[in-house]
Amino acid sequence: MVKNFFKNWRKEIFWLLVIILFAAGLRIVRILVYQQPIFADEAIYIRWSQIMQNEATLRFLPLSDGKQPLFMWSMIPFLKFISDPLVAGRMLSVVTGMGTLVGVFVLTLVLFNSKRASFVAAFLYSISPFAIFFDSLALVDSMLSMFGVWTFVFSVLMVKHLRLDFAMITGMLLGGALLTKSPAIFFALLVPASLIFLKMPNGKGAKIDLILRLLFLFLATYTLAFGIYNILRLGPNFHMVGARNQDYIFPISHIWENPKDPFIFHVKEIIEWLWLLGPSVLLLLIFSGVILRFNKYKKEVLIVLFWIMVPLFINAMYAKVFTARYVLSVAPLLYVVSGISFMKSIKSKFWLTLIGIFVIHSLFVDYQLINNIQKAPLPKNERSGYLEEWTAGYGIKDVSEYLKNYQTENPNKKIVVGTEGYFGTLPDGLQMYLADFPQITVIGVGLDLNGIPTSLVESLKFGNATFLVINDSRLRADPNKLGLKTVAFYPKALRRVGTREYNTLGPKETLYLYEVTDESF
Repeated sequence: MVKNFFKNWRKEIFWLLVIILFAAGLRIVRILVYQQPIFADEAIYIRWSQIMQNEATLRFLPLSDGKQPLFMWSMIPFLKFISDPLVAGRMLSVVTGMGTLVGVFVLTLVLFNSKRASFVAAFLYSISPFAIFFDSLALVDSMLSMFGVWTFVFSVLMVKHLRLDFAMITGMLLGGALLTKSPAIFFALLVPASLIFLKMPNGKGAKIDLILRLLFLFLATYTLAFGIYNILRLGPNFHMVGARNQDYIFPISHIWENPKDPFIFHVKEIIEWLWLLGPSVLLLLIFSGVILRFNKYKKEVLIVLFWIMVPLFINAMYAKVFTARYVLSVAPLLYVVSGISFMKSIKSKFWLTLIGIFVIHSLFVDYQLINNIQKAPLPKNERSGYLEEWTAGYGIKDVSEYLKNYQTENPNKKIVVGTEGYFGTLPDGLQMYLADFPQITVIGVGLDLNGIPTSLVESLKFGNATFLVINDSRLRADPNKLGLKTVAFYPKALRRVGTREYNTLGPKETLYLYEVTDESF
């Protein structure tokens, strides 16, 4: 059977592998050629993984902040074989991104039974700047996206074929999603949508038998999924998951108390994200896919749209914090809808032009993401968070290299480094790079400093080489008057003119490495 499968599908497997290799190549080149500075959440997740790798009793550490740990667990093998922790974390997202790409191909094939549409959908996803950007960052969203598309695939197969093995696979995939990130609850709610493909038999007895069989299959799926999720109860801070979720969402009553805000604003943001990174004509491809194939594939188109619209609507209505990566979990389905426009051979110049524009525009933005991300057309909030503000870790790796060299040149000297904050880009980003250097101690000393923290003054008095790493916007005093000697500084990307940050903080944030001198006390 397996031999016949490879014999009948060898051409398709070959071309799918070509697309996968091309897609992985784009993402890996983006990671290695122009290394985007570490982002705050990346620093946290990688640091957690390092700690869990070295201390088995802390394998549920992410629960302390209400985060599920599967992504961090999965990162541990990468940390063992890749020396640069940031590259290790981001390579995990490349792997899960490829899992999503294959899922896009399979889902399109399962729903529409068209190899042409499947290849087009997979190819569109492979080169989309939206996918490439997030598939090359050490964030949990790429893994969540992979679990989402495969949960969709097997939920459809479960209903179409009424098989227990498909129900169990759906449950395992849904369980994996629930161990990855809380928005996986959307997938749990959407699994029953596959009942749209149910064909009711004639006869009362046959109908009752079918209903009982379906109840058993769904019971198997949800029992397995939430059984896997309840692994988290082994951790001491399981309650923090629900507590932290409340920090990110409005109460249910928000929909009738103030339905327009921030719903309308968030919808505009979604359109902007898809226009800039989709990119552009993706919206036209989505509309054309719906219009061209709706009459023949009503159920298939409706279920895909349902899986897209429900999470987007709820996020837009209830999310207090809403960024482009929150759309990534449904993004693969946008390319499924786009791909079905090309189920048949297209000879129209209009459609060929449309796909040509998508490819050229995508590759152009991909080139900018790889060669110089500061020139890429990132949405305002994404550019601010990933490139301009304190969350962007420009200079952190350089600071770690300086400290490593300093320690090598002064092997008997203990080094203490204070950083702004207690959690996030700093100190986690610096601790991440210095994990193998026990003589270098990195501690968070707070925000908006107007003097040298007592801990650093005491460190210097004790004879340690003492440093401070801080963004200029977080230092509220003249460093020269505080006895700080500038060792190095690392400017971030230019802020956009007219933004609030530009008007209040200036055109550019800069990370400084200071040495604390005797003049500090």
